[in-house]
Amino acid sequence: MDKQTLIEKIKAMAAAPSCCAELRAAVKDYLDALGTSAEKNVAENLIAEIEADITTVENLVPFAHSDMAVQIFGAEGAKKFAAHADELKASGAKYCDCGACAPGVEILQHKAVLLA
Repeated sequence: MDKQTLIEKIKAMAAAPSCCAELRAAVKDYLDALGTSAEKNVAENLIAEIEADITTVENLVPFAHSDMAVQIFGAEGAKKFAAHADELKASGAKYCDCGACAPGVEILQHKAVLLA
């Protein structure tokens, strides 16, 4: 994967409603550092933040069945979310497939491009 494609995935990850504030800040720092002498250092920070924030299915399932999920998504939304999390687990998925986690996994698979 080329760097420009990764940058587009980084932007998509940050735009996802499920992207946390810390990861959005790391993305902003990275995009601001593109083409500067700080780019590699900031890329390392971005990668570390992605690694910290990606949710495994093993962590997703209990959250999806929690009272917190009901508070966030409402009763019906949480029910659908829990069913989806259960389907992910049954399919053998390792990570959450939300709009932040899915591109995050792809970015990590090609992190060497960001560090080059």
